[in-house]
Amino acid sequence: MSNPENYLDTLFGLKQKVAVVIGGTGELCGAMAEGLAAAGAETVLVGRSEEKAAARLAKIEAAGGRAYFEKVDVNSKASIQALLDRVLEKSGQIDILVNGAGVNSPTPVLDIEEAEFDSILDTNLKAVLFASQVFGKYMLERGEGGSMINIGSMSGIIPLSRVFTYSATKAAVHNLSKNLAREWAPYKVRVNTIVPGFFPAEQNKKVLTPERVSSIMGHTPAKRFGEAQELIGATLLLASDAGSFMNGSEIVVDGGYASMTI
Repeated sequence: MSNPENYLDTLFGLKQKVAVVIGGTGELCGAMAEGLAAAGAETVLVGRSEEKAAARLAKIEAAGGRAYFEKVDVNSKASIQALLDRVLEKSGQIDILVNGAGVNSPTPVLDIEEAEFDSILDTNLKAVLFASQVFGKYMLERGEGGSMINIGSMSGIIPLSRVFTYSATKAAVHNLSKNLAREWAPYKVRVNTIVPGFFPAEQNKKVLTPERVSSIMGHTPAKRFGEAQELIGATLLLASDAGSFMNGSEIVVDGGYASMTI
């Protein structure tokens, strides 16, 4: 019988892989980055805050992982292209992309101004498109396949109150992911989506009023929020050979929220 540790390492391990995590300085994608590094991938944390990156890098390195930080303007395709070029210069290859940039707003539909709407659209959708174009082109031309993991949202499947702009952009991310999966599957480039339920993070704390928390708990069979590290399992599945036949999939991690009706 094979050694269980060797078996799991062969199935889920990411040694000799390079993962780029856009949004890796945030709470959710930061935990995902830790998981990728723990599985053996050289992991690039991409974000805006060097301070947040330093704290996350310290945790990764203390656990024996390899990682470094790159700053980028996700709303600029040129900046994302420059990011790819820097990573290739430092690491030599890119095998995994986590597309996790995102912002939120509680502004009601009748009150939102065009500038705020455009800002959310730019970060939640256009930035995902730009990164998909830049990194997808590289993966296709490299000819060795790759895994792209986009971060969707429960609100992209079930529209939620108070976050209509966010919901619309995340629904578009889900659709974009499936389209890319279909187009790139012949080239062994897989595009999948992780769909978190309710996880407290910087971008949604502004809408988590006591009344809303009560409503969420009443609709979540697990009766709690998710914890960031609970996204790692889905991440490793989609990033590794264990998920080699998964393409265009949506993995829901929500404590049962989507299963609840009455």
